Amino acid sequence: MRLEGKVALITGSGTGQGRAACQRFAREGAGIVAMDVDKENGEITADLVKAAGGNLLFIHGDVGVEEEVKQAVATGVGAFGKLNILYNNAGVMWRDRDFEVTRTDEEIWDRVMDINLKGYVWVAKYGIPELINQGGGSIINISSISALLGFKRAQDAYTCTKGAIISLTRSQAIVYADKNIRANVIHPGMIDTPLQKALDEDAKKTIASEIPLGRLGQAEDVVNCALFLASDEACYITGSEIVVDGGIMVNGG
Repeated sequence: MRLEGKVALITGSGTGQGRAACQRFAREGAGIVAMDVDKENGEITADLVKAAGGNLLFIHGDVGVEEEVKQAVATGVGAFGKLNILYNNAGVMWRDRDFEVTRTDEEIWDRVMDINLKGYVWVAKYGIPELINQGGGSIINISSISALLGFKRAQDAYTCTKGAIISLTRSQAIVYADKNIRANVIHPGMIDTPLQKALDEDAKKTIASEIPLGRLGQAEDVVNCALFLASDEACYITGSEIVVDGGIMVNGG
């Protein structure tokens, strides 16, 4: 019950890390405001959390649309009375459409920016005032080791959003420190979630062989880190970046 009495807004809650975060945070005592553009999977997450005794309100919405985020925050606060944690997890990684800049399509570029970066901005814009009302809180922004490394197979829209998240988080950490709001970044490595659906099992085995800890990460590996950052145990940590990658970064990327 490390989050007992707290309320968390978690975006991208329908699958993968978002679903795992909703389940774990609910088990730790938090009320959950879950948002996802995928209504079917978002409702499955809600059913799983409720079946386990958790308290979750699912809101169908697109984080890339400011008005929908505004309404989600208002609805969540209306239901729970407050927000204490903003968990920006929603994101897309389109290997089949997002390429190096010489092959970049403007429509794809803009859509990736809307979801992966603007979504974080809108959640902060409407969520931070609610954290201030509660005397502080925690912002957890999910980036990627792609923000720290270059890859031969480029996904430049994705990579640019993940790099921008670092700068956004640092700004939030400084601007709102006097409001007792902490903002931190998690950089997941190769995590075995639906975002990796384009990889077959042989590709996954090859990648795992290059990871010092010998396996792909699981959604829970990232969520465990997020749980710490959301809890009062991390009360003196802000503006930090935590890499959850099984050792890829120290092994030369």
